[in-house]
This record gives sequence, C-alpha cells and structure tokens, in this order.
Amino acid sequence: MNPALQGLLTIIIGVGGCVSYFYLSNQFLDKVLYPPTGENAGRNINRANTLRPWLFLAPAICALGIYLAYPVIETLRLSVTDRAQDGAFVGGANYARMFDDDKFWEAVQNNFLWLLVVPALSTAFGLLAAQLTDRISWGPIAKAFIFMPMAISFVGAAVIFRLIYDMRPIDQNQIGILNALYLHFGGDAPIVWLTIPFWNNLFLMIVLVWIQTGFAMVILSAALRGIPEETVEAAIIDGANPFQIFFKIKIPQISGTIVVVWTTITIVVLKVFDIVFAMTNGQWETQVLANYMYDKLFRANDWGGGSAAAMIIMLMVTPILIWNIHNARKEMK
Repeated sequence: MNPALQGLLTIIIGVGGCVSYFYLSNQFLDKVLYPPTGENAGRNINRANTLRPWLFLAPAICALGIYLAYPVIETLRLSVTDRAQDGAFVGGANYARMFDDDKFWEAVQNNFLWLLVVPALSTAFGLLAAQLTDRISWGPIAKAFIFMPMAISFVGAAVIFRLIYDMRPIDQNQIGILNALYLHFGGDAPIVWLTIPFWNNLFLMIVLVWIQTGFAMVILSAALRGIPEETVEAAIIDGANPFQIFFKIKIPQISGTIVVVWTTITIVVLKVFDIVFAMTNGQWETQVLANYMYDKLFRANDWGGGSAAAMIIMLMVTPILIWNIHNARKEMK
C-alpha cells in the first residue's frame, strides 16, 4: 500500500475509533447502565457522572499498562532470571555479575561525567541565549537558529558531528572542520578525536549540549518574560548595573524554572544512547549505561544482564521524575 494512503487510513481509523468509543460509551452509560429516568433518575445521573471520567480514561490507562507498566514488570522479572538456564530464577546473580564488570563501572563513571557537564552547560548557555536574544531586535531569528537543533534527531546530530570530527590522511583535504582548523593553526598531523580517552567523552557531550541549549533557551526565555517589570525598574532606580540585575534580581525569581530545566535535561542525559551508539559505539572508554544495556541485551544475548542494567537506569531516573512532579504540583497550588 502507498505510504501516504496508509497514513491517511491510519488517521481515519484512529480518529474514527476514538470518536466511536466515546459516543458509544456515553450511550451505554446513559441509556443502558444508568438511564436518567424513573424514581432513581437523580441517583443514576450522579452514578453516571462519577463513572464517566474513568470510562474516558480507560483507553489511556490500558495503553499505559500495556506499554509502560508491563515492560517494567517484565524487565524486572528478566533481571532475576537466566536465559542460559531456560529462564530459571537466579535472584541477584545478574546484578552481582554486572557489578563485577569493569565495563559497567566505566559506563557509570561516564554517566556521572555527563551528568556534571551536560545539564550545567545546556542550562547556562540556554539562560545566556534567552537573556541576550531578548535584548536585540533580531532576537526571534536568533532563537529560531538556536532552537533548530531540537528538530534534528540524536542520530542525525551524531552524523553531523562525526563529519566535524572526521580525520583524513595528512596528504588529503580534511573534510572535518576540527582537523582543518587544527592543521591551519600549526598542527603537525590530523587527530582521530573520538579515540582520545576522556576528551572523546567531552566531544560527545558537545552534541547533546548543542541540541538541549535550544530547549533550555525557550523555557527560560518564557520565564524571563514573566518577571515583573517593577522589580527590574526598582533595581535600576537603586543604581544596580546589568550584571547585578541579572544575577541578583532575575535569576532568583526564575530559580524554580532553572531547576526544572536542569532536571529535565538530567533525565535525557541518564538515558543517552543514540549519540554514543552512532559515534563510538562505546569504544575508547566512552561506554554509557544505555549503550551497555544494549550491548548485553542484543549483542551478547544476555537478557538477564541487559535487564539488570535497564533497572539500574530506571532507578536513577525515577527519583528525579518524582521530584519534578512534586515541584510541578507545588507550583500549581
């Protein structure tokens, strides 16, 4: 079938199915289950109104159960079984084996390095871009260019930066801009940047910072625009300079938004996989937890070890999610 036609049919069936479900469920509730007639009409109306929201939420709850809750439970089950023993229960053996693996600790170390660098730089650059673009006439155009990397997939961004870091023999023209600049400014020979331990992790982090800066800028720009003008005007009258206004007036008022942006990027960092997979595949000491999980699960065919790594990632992400939800609810009150 033609892909365009297939997409159109999917939309028609999906939208039609949703409309039909809500219409028929309302009819069943009001006409069959709790008809608003007779001596119990008032009670039936109350019962129907109590049940109606759950009836509407049922498809979403079922979808979440199938696509979210079930995979978590199944992953937990697989993490305490051994495929080599026909799925026999082995308790914490997979976790113990994982904790004895040097590659796992390399991944943990690199993940913490990513956590220290990427959220801090992305938030700082996003805040700087938000402040500066609000002060220039062509700010919307600048924001569009800064936000543009958010429209690129992580794999696409990784391919772009692989070309930037590319190395060709010294007798050939360098297509990688980094090596071209390095040789132009007196370098002896082109360098394979992604094979340099420690620094190659930073080169990978630059890709995610480049992508996430636009996200941080948009959120923080909205927060800056929400600052009451009276506070800024009062600071100017008191003789505060632009730096004092920014650091002592504006930042304290948007600190909650800064924390939300920081933690949101932190969650992205904890799950980072595409960039590492596409650029180094975890080689040269660039392994991260998500890539380690992929290697165990799909390359080594070790579902116990891969599922154990997945549970570790989930345990690291969950507290941040709970904290974010708690803060969001507190701000809504």
